[in-house]
Amino acid sequence: MSLPWTAVLTVPIGLILASAFPAIIVYAQELLPGKTGTISGLFFGFAFGMGGIGAAALGQLADRTSVEFVYEVCAFLPALGLLAGLLPNLERVAER
Repeated sequence: MSLPWTAVLTVPIGLILASAFPAIIVYAQELLPGKTGTISGLFFGFAFGMGGIGAAALGQLADRTSVEFVYEVCAFLPALGLLAGLLPNLERVAER
């Protein structure tokens, strides 16, 4: 894939990934009612912090290998989202 295609595809991929964030925030706020600001601050801080750490780690990996290798690694990262199916159902836990 060439650099122009990377630049073009970055925008829709970013929009798709960012589209889940508001739903996650609302869900977390429903779990802890009355703590809206705390939840929002924690989630935004965590998200930006993890993004910074991830960018640094991928940059170091690119320095040691190549940018193409980092693209290949990143192509498999969304598969980690499948692990979300293993998370417990919190509604059942709250009913107990």
